[in-house]
Amino acid sequence: MPNATAVKFGYPKTLVAETAEWLVLVRPQQPTLGALVLVHKSEALAFSDLPPSAFADLQSAISGIETLLRARVDYAKINYLMLMMVDLQVHFHVIPRYEGERMHNSQTFAAAGWPGQPALASHVALSEEEVHAFAAELAALWRAS
Repeated sequence: MPNATAVKFGYPKTLVAETAEWLVLVRPQQPTLGALVLVHKSEALAFSDLPPSAFADLQSAISGIETLLRARVDYAKINYLMLMMVDLQVHFHVIPRYEGERMHNSQTFAAAGWPGQPALASHVALSEEEVHAFAAELAALWRAS
């Protein structure tokens, strides 16, 4: 059974990939193209509460994310933000960073705040259909890599 954080971010329809311990989901509000949410599958509310296996598996999830986003977005930097203020279970917001803009389906995605911290309030809100289609596109790329 998925935790509340995964459900809030649209699981299972936003699922890009799954490892033994982690879910990789498309973030519906895209501050940059390719923004994801990396959610631990447990109900843990603190990073220190995760089992050792979660930390070992985190490398697999991050490696997959970075390979995927390098191919799809061509990021210059990547930010992993653990902002567990509203959504309580352990998760990271994954924000690829780049100079300039990226295009997807006739939409422009700027990296607001570049080269400083990401401006999360400045984002493109994808529709439910756009989120699901983007998740399917990224999932296919993940499987192909």
